[in-house]
This record gives sequence, structure tokens and C-alpha cells, in this order.
Amino acid sequence: MRPPERRETGEQDLFRSRLDQIIDLKHPLVALARTVDWGFLEERFGEVYTDDPGRPPLPTRLMAGLAILKHTYDLSDEVLCERWVENPYYQYFCGEEFFQHRLVFDRSSLTRWRNRMGEQRLQALLQESLSVATRTKAIKPSELSRVIVDTTVQPKNVTFPTDAKLLNRAREKLVRLAQRHGVTLRQSYARVGKFALIQHQRYAHAKQFKRANRMLKKLRTYLGRVIRDIGRKIEGNGGLEAAFAKLLLLARRVHGQQQRQRGPKVYSLHAPEVECIGKGKAHRPYEFGVKVSVATTLKHCKGGQFVTHVKALPGNPYDGHTLATVIPDMEALVGSTIARILADKGYRGHNAPPDYKFRVFLSGQKRGVTPQIKRELRRRAAVEPVIGHLKAEHRMGRNYLWFRRGDANNAVLAAVGYNFRRLIRWLRILLWQLLAALLAEPLINPA
Repeated sequence: MRPPERRETGEQDLFRSRLDQIIDLKHPLVALARTVDWGFLEERFGEVYTDDPGRPPLPTRLMAGLAILKHTYDLSDEVLCERWVENPYYQYFCGEEFFQHRLVFDRSSLTRWRNRMGEQRLQALLQESLSVATRTKAIKPSELSRVIVDTTVQPKNVTFPTDAKLLNRAREKLVRLAQRHGVTLRQSYARVGKFALIQHQRYAHAKQFKRANRMLKKLRTYLGRVIRDIGRKIEGNGGLEAAFAKLLLLARRVHGQQQRQRGPKVYSLHAPEVECIGKGKAHRPYEFGVKVSVATTLKHCKGGQFVTHVKALPGNPYDGHTLATVIPDMEALVGSTIARILADKGYRGHNAPPDYKFRVFLSGQKRGVTPQIKRELRRRAAVEPVIGHLKAEHRMGRNYLWFRRGDANNAVLAAVGYNFRRLIRWLRILLWQLLAALLAEPLINPA
């Protein structure tokens, strides 16, 4: 026997409609979209545009919203486009008034917008994330004056470099470029070069290093022959010399560099800006990318541990020598004076500005350490899980953006995505508290 259907009264209908309305309007992305100051972002990002004739630029809210969503949810450009078409909350966050059934932008528009904005203007997204955090009471303004600073490595999207792979890859790229421009080579060494690389890898795996070095010498010989052959064929032709200039320079550097030489080396042909950085990790002695400085709040705020500053540092500088650049940038971003900085022992001998000489405290420091500072130094390691989240969930673990500007842009956007992820979680908590308070009220008369 079926139970009788429950008929809802008018008050129950009203209650249910109010509940559906609250759930619909108070979705975390909807609440976040209404909290972000889009006018501030339009003012900062609109500086790069002029009123010249031509196609008008895409709306700033659309492009800034796409950048936030991409790094908040760890999406590639292609997946972001697919999600944007099918998700109404994504479209509302990006400023659409009606649901769009097709893309109103091109995937390449994201790349061009990032390159046009640059690191300095993208910092406005990080600044706005902290501003939203203070407006929603996820963080207090006073908590931004005490920070933890540390450095990490942002790996580039490159394979682990070996001399054999670089020599063979440089030869392959030169041969392909010569075929594209109609330059006939005496020999391409495609078959014997591939065989020598395979033999080198086998010998190295078997620890037969004399035989492996013999194959390595062959690979270096093949590359040298191709370089000299191309040099003879394009000599005197200005157009061909310009087309081959960059790749020939890299190939000559790869051909001439030795295993233990000092100074900069080429670790990737498609990303020559990559640097080899050793952080003393047992499981990963060397990482290939760029060094990045990360600063977080000392206190675990109501909304979580927020990132207050991030900056890519090309050239692999000593950690302690980065404070002269990091501290002024952080104060300009946060808008307040930094009262205390906590760092690890890698910052010994730092070059902080003279006014901050006694505001920087290091792990294991004894002089000038009060009981309160000693307690705060135990919180220094709180920056490590933040770096882990930036790498695992917000696209800092492998940088797919090209050139040094890509390194700088990706680091800033990863911090932006991390902060907005904390804000979405904070707004979701506020939403459920609101719903719990609403459900606790007796809206329906038992009579």
C-alpha cells in the first residue's frame, strides 16, 4: 500500500521557494562574483588598451574571470573553454547576463591576454583576492603585517636533460629547419644518430661508462658536422642566416658545453631560460625551472593561510639576497608596513633594507628573540604546505607557459588561484551557516 502523498501548504511552498532562491543566489561563485571589485580590475587592466581603430578588446571581467577560474580549479586552456560553455556559474562569474551556448572568445585569447598584462598588472588579481578576504572577514588587515617567506622551484615543462638527449635533439631540430627552408644537407644522421642515442642509454644503464662516452662522442660529432654543413650552405644569404641564427647559437652552446663547466648552460632547446636549481632534497637533488619567492600570513586566519606575495626570481639568486626586492614589492601589494618576517636558515646574511634589519628572524636565531617571537618561529614551517598546495592544485608544479614572462605570470596566477580557492571555501562555510540559521527558525505554524 502506497503512503498518502503529502500536500504542501502555502507556507511550506513559500519556505521551499525561499530556500531554492537562497541556494541559487548564494552559490559560492555567485557570492564571490558580487564581492570582487571588477571596477578596480578594469581600471588596472584597461591601462594597456588605447582607442585606436580596430576590433574592440574582450571585456576585462571575462578575461580576468577566466584567469581566476583556470588556476583556481587547475584547468588547462582547452578544458576551461569546455567547462565555461556548460557551466552557468562560470559564465555568471565572468559577467554574462544570459546563458551562452557557444564560446564568445577564442582559446588563444587567454594566451594573448596573459602576455599583454604581464606580471605587474596580474599582481592586481592577487591584491584583489586579499581585498575580498578582508571584506568578507576571512582575514584581518592586521594579520597581513606578519609574514613567512620562503623560496621554492617552479619546474618548467621539460624532460630531464642529459648531454646525449640534448645533442641528438639539437641535430634533429637543425635538420628539420633545413628541410623546411630547402637547404640540402650532405647527411642528416637520422638513422645512426638515433641508434647512437639508444646505445648510449643502454650502456649508461648498465654502468658501462667507457662505451657510453664513446657513443656520446659520436653524437657530438654528428651535431658538429651538421652545424658546419649548415654554416657553409647559408653563408652569404641574409634571410637564411636570420632564420637559423637562434637555433644555431643554441646548438653551438650544446655542442661546446661540458659536464662540469661553470656558468649558464642549456638544459632545454625549446625553453633555454631553464635553470638548474638544487635545493638539497634527497628525492630530487636538482630541479629545472625558476626560483620563486612565496610569502604567507604568519597566523592561520579564519579563511585559511593566504598567500600575500609571490615573485619569480630568474638567475637562481641566493635566498637571503631576494629580500631587497621582495619586501618593497610586498608592502606595495599589501598596502601596509611589514612588522615581522620569519624565514629559514637559508636567509642568513640577508640584504633586507636597513629599516628591516631587526624585523627579520631566522630559524635557530638566539639574539633578540623574545618568548613571543620564539613561539612564532614554530609557525615558520606553515609555509611548506601552502607551497605544496600551490604546486599540486594550482599549476605551479609544472609551468606550461613560455619564456621568462611565462614563469612570472604562472607564479602570480597560481597564488591568485590558491587565494580564491580559500575564499570559495570560506563563502561556502558562510552559506551553510546562513542556511542552518534559516532552517532552525520555525517558519511553518504547527497548527
